[in-house]
Amino acid sequence: MKLPVLSKIVSPEKGLSFDFVADESKDSSQRILTGHENGLITLNIAEADDIEREMARKAMDELYRTVLGHFRHEVGHYYWDRLIDGTEHLAEFRKIFGDDRQDYGEALKKHYAQGPPADWNQHYISAYATSHPWEDWAETWAHYLHIMDTLQTASAFQLSIKPEVARKSDHLEVELTEDPYQISDFTVIMNMWLPLTFTMNSLNRSMGLHDPYPFIIYPEVIKKMAFIHRVCNRAKS
Repeated sequence: MKLPVLSKIVSPEKGLSFDFVADESKDSSQRILTGHENGLITLNIAEADDIEREMARKAMDELYRTVLGHFRHEVGHYYWDRLIDGTEHLAEFRKIFGDDRQDYGEALKKHYAQGPPADWNQHYISAYATSHPWEDWAETWAHYLHIMDTLQTASAFQLSIKPEVARKSDHLEVELTEDPYQISDFTVIMNMWLPLTFTMNSLNRSMGLHDPYPFIIYPEVIKKMAFIHRVCNRAKS
């Protein structure tokens, strides 16, 4: 992505670091929470256990939960501080994602007490994204990286998708030969993404597995990812 990356050793205030921590007690009230604070990203290593992660996914009613997803979400918080806060992008961010100045703690309490709005999937990439604009940014950022990285891998393999089951649907045919990080128009990226996810889901179903991409992305979410794409392109070093 060619975004600025600083170590906390070099820059204690603006640097990035990771802390992998294990729970020292079985007491749930003392469990290590995955999160971000001033460039320090903490990850509970229990998330690397498939059973623990699946239990958490079901308990929190999440469609998708992986260690890589946690990395990307928390890194999103870090880059909100670096790319949005106090920059020329902040006003547009607030128009698209909402006002980040609302009380974060109170917003989370409300979310856990009341849950997301009934129509949340038309406006947000996940239920958790509805809790606060910061979480909406981080969830959308993580999903944006899922899309970009998967398309980059597909382009590295020079995949060509021409499904016989959908010959009349031109939008499902695509030559995945271009690195998405070199594409400035996010609409082009999304036009590449639909055929690839259609193919991935179909392959998994042939193996009796769950869809690797169980999402429907609505226009408002695409608009948020397009904003992230523009911000990242302008921040390239």
